[in-house]
Amino acid sequence: MNHSNPYNKTVYACFIGYVVQAIVNNFVPLLFLTFQAQYGIPLSKITMLITFNFGLQLLIDLLSVGFVDKIGYRASAVLAHVCAGAGLILLTILPNCFADPFVGIFLSVLVYAIGGGLLEVLISPIVEACPTDNKEKAMSLLHSFYCWGHVSVVLLSTLFFGIFGVENWKFMALIWAIIPLFNVFLFSRVPIASLNEEGEKGLSLNELVSNKLFWIFILLMVCSGASEQAVSQWASTFAEKALGVSKTVGDLTGPMAFAILMGTSRAIYGKYGDRINLEKFMVFSTLLCIASYLLIALIPHPVVGLLGCAVCGLSVGIMWPGTFSMASASIKGGGTAMFAFLALAGDLGCSGGPSLVGYVSGLFNDNLKLGIMAALVFPALLLVGIYAKKRHCLLDPQQR
Repeated sequence: MNHSNPYNKTVYACFIGYVVQAIVNNFVPLLFLTFQAQYGIPLSKITMLITFNFGLQLLIDLLSVGFVDKIGYRASAVLAHVCAGAGLILLTILPNCFADPFVGIFLSVLVYAIGGGLLEVLISPIVEACPTDNKEKAMSLLHSFYCWGHVSVVLLSTLFFGIFGVENWKFMALIWAIIPLFNVFLFSRVPIASLNEEGEKGLSLNELVSNKLFWIFILLMVCSGASEQAVSQWASTFAEKALGVSKTVGDLTGPMAFAILMGTSRAIYGKYGDRINLEKFMVFSTLLCIASYLLIALIPHPVVGLLGCAVCGLSVGIMWPGTFSMASASIKGGGTAMFAFLALAGDLGCSGGPSLVGYVSGLFNDNLKLGIMAALVFPALLLVGIYAKKRHCLLDPQQR
């Protein structure tokens, strides 16, 4: 990065933005058992919060197409961080304000889920619009911050609960709320560039959806999200079985190994991306992903299954940011609408991947290995999509 470039501060604010998204997605799940014990809420009801959080983020992905360009990126980014911080603060207040504490928790999640959904749509295009060298490197490094945020939330929260007791979780929620509120200050000051070059008009929604390449990238995003989460969501279960440990230790080993290696893969590309062909790296990563699935599904030793989960984290790291970068380079003038639909497709994959694994596992007596085997369809389709994109660009050299 050119250190005199004023847009570097914008990129740093975006890095923090992805840490904020990791906080809103990963902090509250650590408290599910605490909510059950403290407020007497059944676990089946509490786990609805995950579905609701991601469901609302999907809705925001869709709605943002209509209003982000109208109110502007700065106002949208400030609003996203205000919602994220406010939701975490309300979490410490609202449960005690209702006869049913679940209503208070639900409303708090509603507020921060709006922030999380907006951040997902905004952060990537803001970085893409910054006049910096090698956008692919910046995009990969950006997405690695979600992984580091995820790791930090789990490790620091667990450390806090170990020292001060989980009953003091409200203080930890307020500590995490400081980060989005600090980023409100940054986003109110940093320069924000336009996605379209001066005088250039972005594609209309009709032009975008009639572009064949756009639908290839939608396929790539669905498969990227599904390939990642099909294993990530079950990594804790594999860790418990492999190591014979408690759920807490399982949460720390399975998902942690996955997130650390996913972040490492993104950071490596973020550092050396200018020397690596993105398309070839995506193909290699997808083949490695298929190999990791086969390790999990076919080798009966549980520790090998856990190793497969970790390798999967390494393999899927580039898929999401790589697809964003290829789409931005190939479809000029895609603008907010393109990024919003790509985020929506990725989230659909994140939901569909684990669902398919769970459904197939259930059909065969909760056999997770068969569920993972069924999910091989996602990295396989990803390879087909990369080939289709390459072929399309050869036939139409303007869309490289």
